[in-house]
Amino acid sequence: MNWLSEMLSYTFMQRALVVGLLISICAALVGVSLVLRKNSMIGDGLSHTTFGAFAIATVLNFAPLWFAIPIVVIASFFILKLSNSKKANGDALIALLSASSLAIGVMAISLTKGVNIDLNSYLFGSILSIGWSDVWLSLILTIVVVLLYIFAHNRIFAITFDEDFAKAIGIKTNVYDAIFAIICSLVIVFGMRLLGALLISSLIIFPTLIAMQFSKSFGRVVICSVLISVINFVLGLAISYLIASPTGATVVIVNLVVLIVTHIIRRMIQI
Repeated sequence: MNWLSEMLSYTFMQRALVVGLLISICAALVGVSLVLRKNSMIGDGLSHTTFGAFAIATVLNFAPLWFAIPIVVIASFFILKLSNSKKANGDALIALLSASSLAIGVMAISLTKGVNIDLNSYLFGSILSIGWSDVWLSLILTIVVVLLYIFAHNRIFAITFDEDFAKAIGIKTNVYDAIFAIICSLVIVFGMRLLGALLISSLIIFPTLIAMQFSKSFGRVVICSVLISVINFVLGLAISYLIASPTGATVVIVNLVVLIVTHIIRRMIQI
C-alpha cells in the first residue's frame, strides 16, 4: 500500500482522482442514453470541437474553459440536429465537423509564434493541467446529472427507447434533448483536460458497452455502467502511476481489456 499512499500524497494526483471519478460518473450516465440511441458519435464530434476551441482560446490568450463551453454547447445542438435529421447523413456530417475542428486547432497552434503550447496535453490529456476549479465544476455537474437521472428516470427511459412514444404521452423531448446536449458538452469540456480530445469520447462509450454484456435491463445497465466507469478509471490511474504511462491512454486500454474479457466470458457462458 506504500505506492498508493505515495500516489495520493501528490496534490495533482488527488485532483486528478476526484475529477476523474466525477467525470466518469457523468460520462457513464450520459453514455447509456447516447449509445442506446445510436448517438455515440456525438461525443467524438464534441471532443474535436473542444480541441479546436481550446487551441484558439490559448492562441488568443483567453480562458480556454470559458471560451470553449459556449462554442461546444452550440456545436452539440448542431450535431444533435444532424443526428436526428432524416434528410442529412448525420454520421458523415459529424465526421466532417470533427476533422475540421481538429484541423483548425492544429493549424491555429502551428501558425502561432511565441506561444508555448503543449499539443499533446490537448490531444491526450494531462493531469497536471487540472486545477481546483475543475474539481468544483465537476462536482456541480455530477450533482446535476445524478439528480436528473433520479427524478426523470422514467422520462429518460422513454426517450431513449421510443422518442415518438415519449412525444405521444406528453414528454417534452426537445427539452430533454437540449439538456443532454448541454450535459454532454460539459462532460467533454471538463474531461478533455484529463483524457484529451482523442480519448475522452471513449469514457462515454466503453462503460455502457461493457455493462450491456451483463444485463439488458435499462436500470441495471445504468448502475453497472457507472460502477464499471469508476472502477476502470481508478485502475487506469493507478496503473499509469505505477508504470509512468499516459493517464488517458492507460484508462482507455483498461476499458478495452475489460470489454474484451467480458465479451469472451459472455460467449463462453452462452456456449
